Amino acid sequence: MTIAILGAGSVGCFIGGAWSHAGLPVRFVGREAIGTAIAAEGLTLTDYSGWRVRRNPEQVDYATSPKALAKADIIALCVKSTGTAEAAKQIARHGKNGALVISFQNGVSNVDALRDVLKDRFEIAQAMVPFNVAYLGHGRFHKGVAGELVVQDIPRTRVLAQEVGGGPAALRLADDMAAIAWGKLLINLNNAVNALSGRTLLEQLRERDYRRVVAASIVEALDLLAAAGIEPAKIGPIAPKLLPHAIAAPNLIFNNLFLKIQKIDAKARSSMADDLRAGRTTEIDYLNGEVVRLAKRLKKRAPVNTAIVDLVKQAELGVEHLWSPEDLRAHVLQGHKVAPVFGY
Repeated sequence: MTIAILGAGSVGCFIGGAWSHAGLPVRFVGREAIGTAIAAEGLTLTDYSGWRVRRNPEQVDYATSPKALAKADIIALCVKSTGTAEAAKQIARHGKNGALVISFQNGVSNVDALRDVLKDRFEIAQAMVPFNVAYLGHGRFHKGVAGELVVQDIPRTRVLAQEVGGGPAALRLADDMAAIAWGKLLINLNNAVNALSGRTLLEQLRERDYRRVVAASIVEALDLLAAAGIEPAKIGPIAPKLLPHAIAAPNLIFNNLFLKIQKIDAKARSSMADDLRAGRTTEIDYLNGEVVRLAKRLKKRAPVNTAIVDLVKQAELGVEHLWSPEDLRAHVLQGHKVAPVFGY
Protein backbone atom coordinates (compact mmCIF):
# COMPACT_ATOMS: atom_id res chain seq x y z
CA MET A 1 0.00 0.00 0.00
CA THR A 2 1.17 3.54 -0.76
CA ILE A 3 0.71 6.12 2.00
CA ALA A 4 0.52 9.90 1.72
CA ILE A 5 0.87 12.14 4.77
CA LEU A 6 -1.23 15.22 4.04
CA GLY A 7 -0.14 17.94 6.45
CA ALA A 8 3.48 16.92 6.99
CA GLY A 9 4.16 19.16 9.96
CA SER A 10 5.31 18.00 13.39
CA VAL A 11 2.86 15.13 13.91
CA GLY A 12 2.71 14.18 10.24
CA CYS A 13 6.47 14.02 9.82
CA PHE A 14 6.86 11.95 12.98
CA ILE A 15 4.17 9.43 12.03
CA GLY A 16 5.24 9.24 8.40
CA GLY A 17 8.92 9.05 9.28
CA ALA A 18 8.35 6.21 11.74
CA TRP A 19 6.25 4.32 9.20
CA SER A 20 8.88 4.88 6.51
CA HIS A 21 11.52 3.56 8.90
CA ALA A 22 9.31 0.46 9.35
CA GLY A 23 9.54 -0.14 5.59
CA LEU A 24 6.27 1.35 4.31
CA PRO A 25 6.23 3.51 1.15
CA VAL A 26 5.41 7.00 2.43
CA ARG A 27 5.05 10.29 0.59
CA PHE A 28 4.95 13.53 2.58
CA VAL A 29 2.84 16.49 1.46
CA GLY A 30 3.45 19.68 3.41
CA ARG A 31 4.88 23.17 3.59
CA GLU A 32 7.92 24.20 1.56
CA ALA A 33 9.93 25.31 4.60
CA ILE A 34 9.92 21.86 6.17
CA GLY A 35 10.56 20.21 2.81
CA THR A 36 13.59 22.43 2.29
CA ALA A 37 14.98 21.56 5.74
CA ILE A 38 14.54 17.83 5.15
CA ALA A 39 16.09 18.07 1.68
CA ALA A 40 19.15 19.68 3.24
CA GLU A 41 19.52 17.74 6.49
CA GLY A 42 17.31 14.67 6.30
CA LEU A 43 14.49 13.63 8.63
CA THR A 44 15.46 12.88 12.24
CA LEU A 45 13.00 11.41 14.76
CA THR A 46 13.57 11.22 18.51
CA ASP A 47 11.46 10.58 21.58
CA TYR A 48 11.51 10.94 25.36
CA SER A 49 12.92 7.42 25.84
CA GLY A 50 16.07 8.07 23.82
CA TRP A 51 14.82 6.38 20.63
CA ARG A 52 16.35 7.98 17.54
CA VAL A 53 16.27 7.29 13.80
CA ARG A 54 17.35 9.29 10.78
CA ARG A 55 16.18 9.14 7.17
CA ASN A 56 18.62 10.58 4.66
CA PRO A 57 17.26 13.26 2.31
CA GLU A 58 17.11 10.81 -0.61
CA GLN A 59 15.00 8.45 1.53
CA VAL A 60 12.26 11.06 2.07
CA ASP A 61 9.68 11.62 -0.67
CA TYR A 62 8.48 15.15 0.14
CA ALA A 63 6.13 17.20 -2.04
CA THR A 64 4.41 20.55 -1.60
CA SER A 65 1.60 20.03 -4.10
CA PRO A 66 -1.58 18.05 -3.27
CA LYS A 67 -1.22 16.46 -6.70
CA ALA A 68 1.09 14.05 -4.90
CA LEU A 69 -2.02 12.42 -3.40
CA ALA A 70 -3.00 10.90 -6.75
CA LYS A 71 -1.53 7.41 -6.25
CA ALA A 72 -2.01 7.05 -2.51
CA ASP A 73 -4.02 4.09 -1.22
CA ILE A 74 -4.05 5.61 2.27
CA ILE A 75 -4.08 9.32 3.08
CA ALA A 76 -3.10 10.11 6.68
CA LEU A 77 -4.61 13.53 7.33
CA CYS A 78 -2.49 15.48 9.82
CA VAL A 79 -3.47 19.07 9.06
CA LYS A 80 -4.74 21.27 11.87
CA SER A 81 -8.51 21.19 12.31
CA THR A 82 -8.65 24.72 10.92
CA GLY A 83 -7.49 23.29 7.59
CA THR A 84 -9.89 20.35 7.33
CA ALA A 85 -12.25 21.96 4.82
CA GLU A 86 -9.43 22.90 2.43
CA ALA A 87 -7.76 19.52 2.86
CA ALA A 88 -11.02 17.76 2.01
CA LYS A 89 -11.24 19.76 -1.22
CA GLN A 90 -7.66 18.79 -2.09
CA ILE A 91 -8.38 15.11 -1.43
CA ALA A 92 -11.56 15.26 -3.51
CA ARG A 93 -9.68 16.93 -6.38
CA HIS A 94 -6.49 14.87 -6.41
CA GLY A 95 -7.08 11.70 -4.40
CA LYS A 96 -7.72 8.27 -5.86
CA ASN A 97 -11.29 7.00 -5.67
CA GLY A 98 -11.65 4.45 -2.90
CA ALA A 99 -8.58 5.59 -0.97
CA LEU A 100 -8.71 5.35 2.82
CA VAL A 101 -8.54 8.73 4.57
CA ILE A 102 -7.47 8.55 8.24
CA SER A 103 -8.04 11.67 10.33
CA PHE A 104 -5.17 12.06 12.84
CA GLN A 105 -6.62 15.36 14.08
CA ASN A 106 -7.70 17.00 17.30
CA GLY A 107 -11.33 17.61 18.13
CA VAL A 108 -14.47 15.58 17.59
CA SER A 109 -15.98 16.94 14.37
CA ASN A 110 -13.35 16.49 11.64
CA VAL A 111 -14.62 13.12 10.39
CA ASP A 112 -18.11 14.57 9.85
CA ALA A 113 -16.59 17.52 7.99
CA LEU A 114 -14.65 15.14 5.74
CA ARG A 115 -17.72 13.04 4.99
CA ASP A 116 -19.68 16.15 4.02
CA VAL A 117 -17.19 16.84 1.23
CA LEU A 118 -15.87 13.41 0.25
CA LYS A 119 -19.22 11.57 0.38
CA ASP A 120 -18.83 7.90 -0.56
CA ARG A 121 -15.86 8.31 -2.92
CA PHE A 122 -13.42 7.62 -0.08
CA GLU A 123 -13.39 5.43 2.99
CA ILE A 124 -12.91 7.54 6.13
CA ALA A 125 -11.56 6.40 9.50
CA GLN A 126 -11.02 8.33 12.70
CA ALA A 127 -7.77 8.19 14.66
CA MET A 128 -6.33 9.77 17.79
CA VAL A 129 -2.85 11.08 18.52
CA PRO A 130 -2.25 11.02 22.30
CA PHE A 131 1.27 12.43 22.26
CA ASN A 132 2.95 15.75 21.60
CA VAL A 133 5.52 16.26 18.83
CA ALA A 134 7.78 19.31 18.70
CA TYR A 135 9.74 20.48 15.67
CA LEU A 136 13.23 21.29 16.92
CA GLY A 137 14.53 22.59 13.61
CA HIS A 138 17.02 21.10 11.13
CA GLY A 139 14.54 18.38 10.12
CA ARG A 140 14.24 16.96 13.65
CA PHE A 141 10.89 16.00 15.19
CA HIS A 142 10.69 15.02 18.85
CA LYS A 143 7.93 13.00 20.53
CA GLY A 144 7.95 14.44 24.03
CA VAL A 145 5.07 12.55 25.67
CA ALA A 146 4.29 8.85 25.98
CA GLY A 147 1.27 7.42 24.15
CA GLU A 148 0.10 5.13 21.38
CA LEU A 149 -1.77 6.05 18.21
CA VAL A 150 -5.36 4.76 18.17
CA VAL A 151 -7.29 4.15 14.94
CA GLN A 152 -10.78 2.96 14.09
CA ASP A 153 -10.91 -0.83 13.68
CA ILE A 154 -11.80 -1.60 10.06
CA PRO A 155 -10.26 -4.13 7.64
CA ARG A 156 -7.76 -1.76 6.01
CA THR A 157 -6.54 -0.27 9.29
CA ARG A 158 -5.97 -3.80 10.59
CA VAL A 159 -3.66 -4.43 7.64
CA LEU A 160 -1.94 -1.09 8.18
CA ALA A 161 -1.41 -1.81 11.88
CA GLN A 162 0.25 -5.11 11.01
CA GLU A 163 2.51 -3.46 8.44
CA VAL A 164 3.53 -0.68 10.85
CA GLY A 165 4.33 -3.17 13.61
CA GLY A 166 5.80 -1.80 16.85
CA GLY A 167 7.71 1.38 17.50
CA PRO A 168 6.68 4.88 18.59
CA ALA A 169 4.07 5.26 15.81
CA ALA A 170 2.43 1.84 16.23
CA LEU A 171 -1.34 1.65 15.82
CA ARG A 172 -3.82 0.34 18.37
CA LEU A 173 -7.25 -0.60 16.98
CA ALA A 174 -10.48 0.53 18.65
CA ASP A 175 -14.23 0.54 17.97
CA ASP A 176 -15.77 3.51 19.82
CA MET A 177 -13.75 6.36 18.37
CA ALA A 178 -16.31 9.01 19.39
CA ALA A 179 -15.71 8.18 23.05
CA ILE A 180 -11.95 8.15 22.46
CA ALA A 181 -12.09 11.53 20.68
CA TRP A 182 -13.92 13.12 23.62
CA GLY A 183 -11.53 11.47 26.08
CA LYS A 184 -8.58 12.95 24.19
CA LEU A 185 -10.28 16.34 23.99
CA LEU A 186 -10.52 16.46 27.80
CA ILE A 187 -6.74 16.07 27.99
CA ASN A 188 -6.25 18.62 25.20
CA LEU A 189 -8.05 21.26 27.25
CA ASN A 190 -4.61 21.86 28.75
CA ASN A 191 -3.30 23.06 25.36
CA ALA A 192 -4.84 26.52 25.68
CA VAL A 193 -3.58 27.03 29.23
CA ASN A 194 -0.11 25.99 28.11
CA ALA A 195 -0.26 28.46 25.22
CA LEU A 196 -1.43 31.27 27.50
CA SER A 197 1.36 30.50 29.98
CA GLY A 198 4.19 30.84 27.45
CA ARG A 199 6.02 27.99 29.20
CA THR A 200 6.97 24.43 28.34
CA LEU A 201 4.48 21.75 29.32
CA LEU A 202 6.58 20.69 32.30
CA GLU A 203 7.02 24.25 33.55
CA GLN A 204 3.31 24.98 33.17
CA LEU A 205 2.09 21.75 34.72
CA ARG A 206 4.28 22.23 37.78
CA GLU A 207 2.23 25.33 38.67
CA ARG A 208 -0.96 24.38 40.55
CA ASP A 209 -2.92 27.52 39.60
CA TYR A 210 -2.50 26.71 35.90
CA ARG A 211 -3.66 23.17 36.65
CA ARG A 212 -6.67 24.47 38.58
CA VAL A 213 -7.83 26.29 35.46
CA VAL A 214 -7.41 23.11 33.40
CA ALA A 215 -9.24 21.05 36.03
CA ALA A 216 -12.14 23.49 36.08
CA SER A 217 -12.45 23.33 32.29
CA ILE A 218 -12.53 19.52 32.47
CA VAL A 219 -15.15 19.47 35.24
CA GLU A 220 -17.31 21.78 33.15
CA ALA A 221 -16.89 19.56 30.08
CA LEU A 222 -17.66 16.38 32.05
CA ASP A 223 -20.92 17.87 33.35
CA LEU A 224 -21.97 18.76 29.80
CA LEU A 225 -20.99 15.34 28.42
CA ALA A 226 -23.05 13.66 31.14
CA ALA A 227 -26.04 15.84 30.23
CA ALA A 228 -25.59 14.85 26.57
CA GLY A 229 -25.33 11.13 27.40
CA ILE A 230 -21.72 10.91 26.17
CA GLU A 231 -19.21 8.84 28.13
CA PRO A 232 -15.62 9.77 27.25
CA ALA A 233 -13.07 6.96 27.06
CA LYS A 234 -10.11 6.62 29.37
CA ILE A 235 -7.01 8.00 27.64
CA GLY A 236 -3.88 7.31 29.62
CA PRO A 237 -3.59 6.06 33.18
CA ILE A 238 -6.42 8.10 34.77
CA ALA A 239 -10.17 7.76 34.18
CA PRO A 240 -11.96 10.91 32.92
CA LYS A 241 -13.96 11.45 36.12
CA LEU A 242 -10.78 11.34 38.20
CA LEU A 243 -8.69 13.41 35.81
CA PRO A 244 -9.55 16.88 37.18
CA HIS A 245 -8.89 15.74 40.74
CA ALA A 246 -5.49 14.38 39.75
CA ILE A 247 -4.60 17.50 37.77
CA ALA A 248 -5.58 19.91 40.56
CA ALA A 249 -3.88 17.89 43.30
CA PRO A 250 -1.30 19.66 45.48
CA ASN A 251 2.13 20.03 43.90
CA LEU A 252 3.76 17.42 46.10
CA ILE A 253 1.33 14.76 44.91
CA PHE A 254 1.05 15.87 41.29
CA ASN A 255 4.74 16.40 40.61
CA ASN A 256 5.86 13.16 42.26
CA LEU A 257 3.14 10.88 40.89
CA PHE A 258 1.27 12.21 37.87
CA LEU A 259 4.22 13.76 36.03
CA LYS A 260 6.26 10.60 36.45
CA ILE A 261 3.41 8.46 35.09
CA GLN A 262 2.92 10.74 32.06
CA LYS A 263 6.62 10.83 31.08
CA ILE A 264 6.75 14.40 29.79
CA ASP A 265 10.20 15.66 28.93
CA ALA A 266 11.60 19.15 29.02
CA LYS A 267 11.31 19.69 25.24
CA ALA A 268 7.53 19.15 25.08
CA ARG A 269 5.14 22.01 24.43
CA SER A 270 1.63 22.29 23.02
CA SER A 271 1.04 22.87 19.33
CA MET A 272 -1.23 25.77 20.28
CA ALA A 273 1.72 27.49 21.93
CA ASP A 274 3.70 27.03 18.70
CA ASP A 275 0.80 28.47 16.69
CA LEU A 276 0.54 31.60 18.85
CA ARG A 277 4.30 32.10 18.70
CA ALA A 278 4.22 31.83 14.90
CA GLY A 279 1.18 34.09 14.50
CA ARG A 280 -1.00 31.27 13.16
CA THR A 281 -4.68 30.64 13.85
CA THR A 282 -5.00 28.07 16.63
CA GLU A 283 -7.28 25.05 17.05
CA ILE A 284 -9.10 26.62 20.01
CA ASP A 285 -12.50 26.32 18.25
CA TYR A 286 -11.93 22.55 17.98
CA LEU A 287 -10.85 22.08 21.61
CA ASN A 288 -12.39 24.32 24.28
CA GLY A 289 -14.68 25.63 21.55
CA GLU A 290 -16.20 22.15 21.16
CA VAL A 291 -17.23 22.30 24.82
CA VAL A 292 -18.80 25.72 24.29
CA ARG A 293 -20.75 24.47 21.27
CA LEU A 294 -21.95 21.42 23.20
CA ALA A 295 -23.22 23.73 25.94
CA LYS A 296 -25.13 25.81 23.38
CA ARG A 297 -26.73 22.68 21.90
CA LEU A 298 -27.86 21.70 25.39
CA LYS A 299 -29.01 25.27 26.14
CA LYS A 300 -26.51 25.45 28.97
CA ARG A 301 -23.50 27.65 29.78
CA ALA A 302 -19.77 26.92 29.77
CA PRO A 303 -18.25 30.01 31.40
CA VAL A 304 -14.80 28.56 32.09
CA ASN A 305 -14.19 27.26 28.58
CA THR A 306 -15.78 30.37 27.08
CA ALA A 307 -13.34 32.57 29.01
CA ILE A 308 -10.39 30.47 27.81
CA VAL A 309 -11.59 30.64 24.18
CA ASP A 310 -11.88 34.42 24.46
CA LEU A 311 -8.33 34.78 25.80
CA VAL A 312 -6.85 32.67 23.01
CA LYS A 313 -8.83 34.58 20.39
CA GLN A 314 -7.42 37.83 21.80
CA ALA A 315 -3.91 36.35 21.67
CA GLU A 316 -4.45 35.42 18.02
CA LEU A 317 -5.16 39.12 17.37
CA GLY A 318 -1.87 40.09 18.99
CA VAL A 319 -3.11 41.00 22.47
CA GLU A 320 -0.57 40.08 25.20
CA HIS A 321 -1.12 36.40 25.95
CA LEU A 322 1.43 35.49 28.62
CA TRP A 323 -0.41 34.98 31.90
CA SER A 324 1.04 34.17 35.31
CA PRO A 325 -0.57 31.23 37.15
CA GLU A 326 -2.24 33.49 39.69
CA ASP A 327 -3.56 36.00 37.16
CA LEU A 328 -4.94 33.33 34.83
CA ARG A 329 -6.75 31.56 37.64
CA ALA A 330 -8.20 34.83 38.95
CA HIS A 331 -9.33 35.94 35.48
CA VAL A 332 -10.86 32.66 34.28
CA LEU A 333 -12.34 31.31 37.50
CA GLN A 334 -13.47 34.52 39.20
CA GLY A 335 -17.17 34.20 39.96
CA HIS A 336 -17.41 30.69 38.51
CA LYS A 337 -18.21 28.09 41.17
CA VAL A 338 -16.77 24.97 39.57
CA ALA A 339 -16.33 22.03 41.96
CA PRO A 340 -15.50 24.33 44.91
CA VAL A 341 -15.04 21.33 47.20
CA PHE A 342 -11.77 20.57 45.42
CA GLY A 343 -10.60 24.17 45.46
CA TYR A 344 -10.45 24.70 41.70
